[in-house]
Amino acid sequence: MKKEIIIAGFGGQGVLSMGKILASAGLYDGLEVTWMPSYGPEQRGGTANVTVVLSDTPISSPVLDSYDTAVILNQQSLDKFEQKVKPGGVLIYDPYGIHHAPTRTDISIYPVEAMEATIALKNAKIYNMILLGALLKLNPVVDIDAVMTGLKKALPERHHHLLPANREAIMRGMELV
Repeated sequence: MKKEIIIAGFGGQGVLSMGKILASAGLYDGLEVTWMPSYGPEQRGGTANVTVVLSDTPISSPVLDSYDTAVILNQQSLDKFEQKVKPGGVLIYDPYGIHHAPTRTDISIYPVEAMEATIALKNAKIYNMILLGALLKLNPVVDIDAVMTGLKKALPERHHHLLPANREAIMRGMELV
């Protein structure tokens, strides 16, 4: 098993942390993992993406030209990465802020109303966890308990009270697909 995933959007949407949590979960599940972030100098508002490779065999390189799965959070990223999803692959996107929906017919495309769910749950910080839930529903490469362990390690202890809300967001993302 080898899954090559790209998560792309604007800085501040939780793109890099979503990738880091996914990569950490892979480690806790005993997988080989690479995590390669890419972002501009802007902290918020600039483009950001992260490549995560999860495999049960050694990974030769974290540098990829195509992906099994893409999670897309803005139009700019959709324009850049839609054509880089492998035929038969999966593209997950939040239609919020997308002006031109994906058009490919050789991949599975899943719109996930993550922004609406974030607003309904009244917690702006769980947006990325909703999308991670959708990803895990469509591509269950890691166990949710491993994701929660990775999240617990990533969050400072003073924020551990937010773990139940993050689990709820992951489950909501799974329901949205």
